[in-house]
Amino acid sequence: MNIHNPTPAAADAEPKRSQRNAIILLLSSEPVVRSVIKEALEQAGYVVLATGSFGTAVDLLADCKIDLLITHPYVETIPGHEAAKYLRARNPKMAVLVVAGLLDDDRLQYREDFEGFEIFPRPFTAAQLVAKVDEILETPPCGV
Repeated sequence: MNIHNPTPAAADAEPKRSQRNAIILLLSSEPVVRSVIKEALEQAGYVVLATGSFGTAVDLLADCKIDLLITHPYVETIPGHEAAKYLRARNPKMAVLVVAGLLDDDRLQYREDFEGFEIFPRPFTAAQLVAKVDEILETPPCGV
């Protein structure tokens, strides 16, 4: 009889149960970006509720315990920072990750608008995104 014990490297590769049971709300008006991010996070074991509509995001937040909001600087009919602030006010324990392509010094106002939220620059790989989400969900939100 053979008994297989996982190697330390294999054990470390297992997702942490508390992280991977998280529910992520993905708010992006870009269908291709939304699809790619959703697929990457679902393959990593996350539950992802994806929408391109701010109104739908509000409804989903009312119906589900969301652990992390992923959004963009510009969403449908509302600036991304306003959407994130509105949704965070309704779920203060929810972490917020803003996926953004423009982070240069000319965008100082842009950075100020998203103060208090994690900003993740594009482009990135699926592995980098999953690692960032893992990192955020490992860190307890403020006030907890």
